[in-house]
Amino acid sequence: MRAPAMAGASFAQPGYAGAMAPRRADPAALHTLAGETMGTTWRVRLANPRLRPLEEARAIVEAALAAVVRQMSHWEPASDLSRYNRAPAGSWHLLAPGFFTVLDAALRWARASGGALDPTVAPLVALWGFGPHARTGGPRVPDARAIAAARAQVGHARLALRPADRAALQPGGAQLDFSGIAKGYAVDLAALALRDAGWSDCLVEVGGELRASGQRPDGLPWRVAVAAMPHNAAGAAPPLALRGQAIATSGDHWHAFEHAGERYAHTIDPRTGAPARHALAAVTVVHAECMHADALATVLTVLGPQEGAAFAEAYGVAALFCVRGPQGPVLTATTAFAALQPGNGS
Repeated sequence: MRAPAMAGASFAQPGYAGAMAPRRADPAALHTLAGETMGTTWRVRLANPRLRPLEEARAIVEAALAAVVRQMSHWEPASDLSRYNRAPAGSWHLLAPGFFTVLDAALRWARASGGALDPTVAPLVALWGFGPHARTGGPRVPDARAIAAARAQVGHARLALRPADRAALQPGGAQLDFSGIAKGYAVDLAALALRDAGWSDCLVEVGGELRASGQRPDGLPWRVAVAAMPHNAAGAAPPLALRGQAIATSGDHWHAFEHAGERYAHTIDPRTGAPARHALAAVTVVHAECMHADALATVLTVLGPQEGAAFAEAYGVAALFCVRGPQGPVLTATTAFAALQPGNGS
């Protein structure tokens, strides 16, 4: 039985980046572990030159992922996040370190992006037919009055934190949803837990978001395929070498629905209360931490190709945009992403 999905089925499809399947030429000390979590899959490639028991590594990964579900799943009624969402107005809550870290990061990017990422977006997600509290019937297009009512419940500025004791205020009716950031944090947590246990060379993936540590047992860097575009996109990007970096992808190429001849992305723009609608099909972000890569991929997906590119350049974000053009999909890279490509010092 799969763990409750934090992001919902529409947000939890695997394969955004990576081709991590074993190859015939792989060294004998390069091993693969895999499983299911959060309504998607996880996979770890790790160097094991001393041939340590792999069940030790599996137990470490599964414990890290279970901790994220226990704290941050909005599909699990007993999670810390769900209990916060049900709490009375004006109450303060001492948060687990991971929960506080994710909420603090989400609020940071919410402020920086003008609300393109908003951890209180849950009422809008449910209104459009997604998430654990959506009404039956699947995705739908609500009327303007319903959107306005849901938007009145959304607003990251209503939240307050006390960093000294890792506490968060429930202002009343705030409904947290970490779909755009928690999966990346889960990747980080698993990778760091493996490192602390002596598994320092690994590539961790959850639902397509990845983080590399160390190198392969043959001394080569971990390389991942960038799947941030349809197969017929112009100028397909070569595989990226990740050196202590993480990568995350978001977009509507995989997640969209149609209604009355109109196409709607599954990524909600909290600023408008409706799915993001622009020419951006997908965006991939590389960052030192997968939590931030995940959050930034969400931010840039909402902002779109022009506003998103300007934001990424302003913050030095390594991002690759796949934009629908008149002649088909076109890839554009920020300055920081271009520097990662072969021949540019990567």
